[in-house]
Amino acid sequence: MEGAEAYTNGTSAATALASRTAHRIHDALEAAYGQEFLQLAGTHRAVVIKALMVHHARWPEEAAALVKRLLGPSGRGQASRQKDNIRRFFGYGVFDADDAVACASDRATFWCVGNLGRERVVDVVVPIPAAMGGQARPHAISATLAWFTPVLSGRKSYRSVRMKILEPEELEGLAVDGHGHQPDMNQTNRGTIYTRHWAGDRAAVVAEGKTITFKIQRDPDPAAPIDDAVPFGLAVTLAMPGELRLYDQVRSRLQPRPPQRATP
Repeated sequence: MEGAEAYTNGTSAATALASRTAHRIHDALEAAYGQEFLQLAGTHRAVVIKALMVHHARWPEEAAALVKRLLGPSGRGQASRQKDNIRRFFGYGVFDADDAVACASDRATFWCVGNLGRERVVDVVVPIPAAMGGQARPHAISATLAWFTPVLSGRKSYRSVRMKILEPEELEGLAVDGHGHQPDMNQTNRGTIYTRHWAGDRAAVVAEGKTITFKIQRDPDPAAPIDDAVPFGLAVTLAMPGELRLYDQVRSRLQPRPPQRATP
C-alpha cells in the first residue's frame, strides 16, 4: 500500500543499516581529513570504520534490566553471568548512526591505525584537556579496538589472532571506573573487537600536559603462530556533557607547533 510504514528486525535489515552507516563514517572521515585519510591502505580504512561503528554502541538500560530480571541468575557473584545473558541479546549494544558521525563541543574522538606483530604491544597516547579536571561532573572515556584476523577453518577458536586494550594506569586519577552496562573484559575479548567504557562523576586530577596511554596488546596466538602483522584500528572518545571547551582544548593540543628558534 502506497505511503505505508512498518517496522522490522533481523540481520538483513541490520546489514543494510550498518552498511549505510559505514559509508557515512567513511564520507565524514574523508571530509575531515581528505587525502590524509584516502591515502591509507584499504584495510586500515576498513578497520577504523569497523571500530567507529561499535564505538558509540551502548546497552539499552531498560531492556538490559528486563533481561537481567527475567533470566538472572540472581544472587551475589552472578554479575558476569548476568552480563553474558544481556550480551546474547544485545551484543555490544545499540548504536545511533547519527551519533557515530556527529561532532560535538563537549566530546572529542581520536582514531589511529597500524599493524601489530606477534606478541607485540604498542602505546597510543591521548591528551587529556584541562577542562576535564577539577569538576565533580559526569565524564567518560571510551576506547574501541578492531582488527582483521586470519581464519583457521575447522577449529573452534577459528579466529587465529587476539588483541586487547590493557586497562590504562591513569583511570584512577581521572576518576573513572568501568561502566556496568557493558560486557565484561572476558566476554568482549571473544571476537575481533575489544571495547571498554569508563565513567565517573568525581573531580578528576588533570595537570598541564596530562595524557592517558592505551596499550594495545596482541596476545599469544591460540593455535599455530601467525607471523604476519595484523591491521588494527583504535577509536578513543573523551566526553564531559555540557563542557563546551573540551573539543577546542583537545584540538589545540594536537595542532603542530611552529619551530622554535634559538636566540643568543
